Amino acid sequence: MMYEFARIEKKWQDVWEARGTYAAKDGGNKPKYYVLIEFPYPSGEGLHVGHPRPYTAMDIVARKRRMQGYNVLFPMGFDAFGLPTENYAIKNKIHPADVTQKNISRFTRQLKMLGYSFDWARAVDTTDPDYYRWTQWIFLRMFEKGLAYKASIPVNWCTSCKCVLANEEVVGGVCERCGSEVVRREKSQWMLKITDYAQRLLDDLDGLDYIERVKAQQRNWIGRSTGAEVVFATTAGDELRVFTTRPDTLFGATYMVVAPEHELIKERADTLANGAQVRDYCESASKKSDFERTELAHEKTGVRLDGLDAVNPATGGRIPIFISDYVLATYGTGAIMAVPGHDGRDWEFAKKFGLPIVEVVSGGDVEKEAYTDCDSGVMVNSGFLNGLSVEAAKVSITKWLAEKGLGEYKVNYKLRDWVFSRQRYWGEPIPIVHCEACGYVAIPESELPVVLPKVENYETTDTGESPLASMEDWVNTTCPKCGGHARRETDTMPQWAGSSWYFLRYADPHNADALASDAALRRWTPVDWYNGGMEHTTLHLLYSRFWHKFLYDLGVVPTPEPYLKRTSHGFILAEDGQKMSKSRGNVINPSDTIAEFGADTLRLYIMFIGDFEKTAQWSARAVKGCKRFLDRVWNLAEERLDGDPDIYSPAHEKAVHRAIKKIGADIETMKFNTAIATLMALVNDFYETPPSRGDIRALATLLSPFAPHIAEELWEIQGFEGLACEQVWPDYDEAKTLDDDVEIAVQVGGKLKSAVSMPRGSGEDAVLAAALADGKIARLAEGKTVARVIYVKDKLINLIIRDTA
Repeated sequence: MMYEFARIEKKWQDVWEARGTYAAKDGGNKPKYYVLIEFPYPSGEGLHVGHPRPYTAMDIVARKRRMQGYNVLFPMGFDAFGLPTENYAIKNKIHPADVTQKNISRFTRQLKMLGYSFDWARAVDTTDPDYYRWTQWIFLRMFEKGLAYKASIPVNWCTSCKCVLANEEVVGGVCERCGSEVVRREKSQWMLKITDYAQRLLDDLDGLDYIERVKAQQRNWIGRSTGAEVVFATTAGDELRVFTTRPDTLFGATYMVVAPEHELIKERADTLANGAQVRDYCESASKKSDFERTELAHEKTGVRLDGLDAVNPATGGRIPIFISDYVLATYGTGAIMAVPGHDGRDWEFAKKFGLPIVEVVSGGDVEKEAYTDCDSGVMVNSGFLNGLSVEAAKVSITKWLAEKGLGEYKVNYKLRDWVFSRQRYWGEPIPIVHCEACGYVAIPESELPVVLPKVENYETTDTGESPLASMEDWVNTTCPKCGGHARRETDTMPQWAGSSWYFLRYADPHNADALASDAALRRWTPVDWYNGGMEHTTLHLLYSRFWHKFLYDLGVVPTPEPYLKRTSHGFILAEDGQKMSKSRGNVINPSDTIAEFGADTLRLYIMFIGDFEKTAQWSARAVKGCKRFLDRVWNLAEERLDGDPDIYSPAHEKAVHRAIKKIGADIETMKFNTAIATLMALVNDFYETPPSRGDIRALATLLSPFAPHIAEELWEIQGFEGLACEQVWPDYDEAKTLDDDVEIAVQVGGKLKSAVSMPRGSGEDAVLAAALADGKIARLAEGKTVARVIYVKDKLINLIIRDTA
């Protein structure tokens, strides 16, 4: 009988749904296990083959955990606010909500076709007012605690999307979503004080089971550095504060540079002899993104502030002040002390503008290039620091600055506060009003959610305001504090808002009184294993850890961290080795693969394609290979066998025990490709020697997490009780995973010369005799004496041979 995958897969999907097989139980005595994947953005194109890779992997983990006796929460939802839907709505003149529901329905249908063991009763949609009510509630708690505030700042402006982007959303100087140019603008924005949590976000990484590259990216993005904040006086009576990690080089500071946005420029431009030139430079810099300004290859440009100098606090000498776009107002203090003798960028700038270069750490030739490898050098040309090591000089100068009131020890972070406003329609309304008398006032909790009103036009205004700004009837309201006239905030939240806490809602998705009950959060959180893309390491992962820590401080959640374990997966490239895209015509639609080969084939292939953490290339030929494997499995067991289902045949006992051990270990380390290879090898063994009913039972059990539909069908054909997916994960006997014979390396004088096969556990005398009987060893030992023997049981024997006296 042919394996009718379409009929069989639909049959078992219906059975699982009718039985509620994968529903997480809110009671019972089983230990909990929370498996989480990043919920998808439901685009109009539906699933692509990149989605099933992490989904299948974590489905395998979830299925194995259930078989190991855990009460598993494995939910799914949709991160549905965002620009693509809004842009589609603008183009096609359809409400984004209608587009979203259509896309979610399509995604849900495709996900169910793959047989994933999601608890669909817990599905969430970030655009549902019952959901974003609690997103708004969290924002209001941040506003109350001073973590949400409004500020006028230079922002990244996407020239195509017409909205503000967070620093993390600008990649290579362009918008990460549309690829368009990003420029700088001054704009009033809502901000979240993620910087207040910088040290905790850094420290708490140490106790988490995250892959090392995820930890490294988070540490680098937070960017903790230690040094000193130094006060430089100016000849106009101002003070310029700079943060430096190298206060030891203060005697070598021969000029200063301030960012074009620095307050000093605003205050002093009119008093400068070249004020017009300075203002022109500021205007030019405002059109560049932070990425462009800080590229190492970027040509150094600048203008000296003519008529205004600074005073080096160490030397007392006057040094010029420049304005240059490579200094950012958002990092440190927006001003730097330049030490061209020991910084490559400062050296290039000094050479271009003819500025002094002073060596203060011995060891290089600063006339030829900056001496930057100077952490272990000795101080020179540095007054009272001369002769000290660099580390000693850092301590000494920082102490001296503090005593003189000219500086202090300082910890700095590269992390900036989170720009939280977007000038778009399709996002969560920010629940704030502005009152002329009271300022910014929170909407009362009883009035949440503030629901998005329907608008005629979804396009951002030419002035860069949200389309909500043109809805006067909605915008004009009453101040909750004084009862006077007020205007609603018309910016909306970024897409990252709803995804910063969604994993909590899964614990109690229908709760109308709280984001989730205390009992549910204590039962299910933290997440035990979370898998997602590396591209979200400095966006979603950092943001959600910040929100979770805030909620922990409020006593809303029971743990300081949301996720105990974090892993990541690689991309899948098209068959031509390029990234899949509609324009290239190389996109693989998983629905097409399912229709031709079946869901189990796609699941197997997507896991067999290569190392889970690395990029892999699609191969239609390899897909067919996985289908042939399932056909072979079907042909083995399509007819019921007789015999005891609990006994393995003597011919396959060792192979089955080895497979149980190997596949179980490979799932835990995400080596799904080698786990499937082990299944294939086991099936090959069964074709060489016919399997028993017990062997088939083991095969169906081990196959179930990977190819659950065919496993269930074979389980039923063989007349086994219950469902395959509800069986206990099999144990293995370590002794039965070992070969009867082992190969033992034979060394002579520590050098490998041969090997002998011996029964496992053989004693030294027996192994020595076998070694000396080996032709190669016999020739080496001829006429000589074995002076010493070193034997490592079942591993190696080393003979020390001497000439016979």
